Amino acid sequence: MKDDSRKVELMAPLKNYKSLNAVLGKTDAVYFGVESLNMRMYSDNFKLGELKSIVRTCHDNNTHAYLTTNIIIYENEFPFLDKVLDKAVEAEIDAVIIHDIGAIQLVKEKGLNFHISTQANISNSRTAIFYESLGAKRLILARELSLHQIEDIKKELSKTEIETFVHGAQCTSISGRCYFSAEICQSQDYSANRGKCIQPCRRKWRVYDDQNNELLYDGVFFINSKDLCMIEHIPKLIEAKIDAFKIEGRMRDPIYIEETTSCYREAIDAYYENTFTQDKIKDWLKRLNKVYNRGFSTGFYFGLPKGSEIQREFDGNISNYKKIEIGKVLNYFSEKMAAKILLTSGQIKLKDEIYIIGTHTDTYLKQQVNSIQIKQKKNLTETPFISSKKDRIAIGIIVDKPVKKNDKIFKLESLEN
Repeated sequence: MKDDSRKVELMAPLKNYKSLNAVLGKTDAVYFGVESLNMRMYSDNFKLGELKSIVRTCHDNNTHAYLTTNIIIYENEFPFLDKVLDKAVEAEIDAVIIHDIGAIQLVKEKGLNFHISTQANISNSRTAIFYESLGAKRLILARELSLHQIEDIKKELSKTEIETFVHGAQCTSISGRCYFSAEICQSQDYSANRGKCIQPCRRKWRVYDDQNNELLYDGVFFINSKDLCMIEHIPKLIEAKIDAFKIEGRMRDPIYIEETTSCYREAIDAYYENTFTQDKIKDWLKRLNKVYNRGFSTGFYFGLPKGSEIQREFDGNISNYKKIEIGKVLNYFSEKMAAKILLTSGQIKLKDEIYIIGTHTDTYLKQQVNSIQIKQKKNLTETPFISSKKDRIAIGIIVDKPVKKNDKIFKLESLEN
């Protein structure tokens, strides 16, 4: 058993309350935005008035809560930032993630802990020491660093922690500091630095070299980076003395957030328990491939990314699994911990994995089916196959947590079947 007195912290992204419910008990910390001033303005983002409740829920579950306020801040936005930070103080937020120097000064005046965002592009020890001297509790290093460079920076810090990304989308530009989206839209409102990137790098492009009269790329996703995946290299990252691992994905659905968080939780725990094996790596990679991904890469950790780390053939998700809606909750019986559901499509078998997700509620439940009842018939092993509206059938199942009427039911199904 390795010493886990300074065990690395795992951070999960939050899109909404459903994703919070999906990761409680699986992660050490979560990070999220409220309303504006964060790098994922197209995410659901929480209301400012919900901040206290979110932090309380996190703390009740031994989870740190970090608030992202890491965009470039303009003059007219400081009154709102001031209001957000006052609410953060009131909510007892664990830290804010930030990089604007003026915003850092305001955060310090409020007495809040702060982490320096990857937007600051910290790429050397002198810059790191500068932010340490400002009082930063943690530095989220530039994504463009090798593991060796990360180790060198860590050695020069006396107390400030370092954090790096371990999984999720990667930006072609320097730590996301990109004007491609703003240029395409001809508006700063859609700048990546303002949290409103439309991701033109994920499109097909034709590139013509007018000096050499040559067509370099003809309808190719040539700047469409694969996703970062460091699951098999967790031991190396821990031994480099990185303090926190961040999963990217505040735009992703709760199934993605729950599965990636679970895999990295298991990998971190396996390292400390001396049970980190190749068989486990294969299982984690299989599970990570089932949820949204663009193919996997190790980013800059082991040197400059090669051409093979660009997803040139496909835009978006290449997973062979698709989330299929198969029904909805008709009723929940708390005394029996059971739900009556309407099966509207497909089939449910014992030991199937289903997801119960609220549309207008905060429900998120990943559930193995351990019982099936149709009318008075119990101990069934499967339902009939539902192929049309006239075949719909009501069934009863035992559930691990409360669900609500009209919550939807999904399965992940292979596209190869």
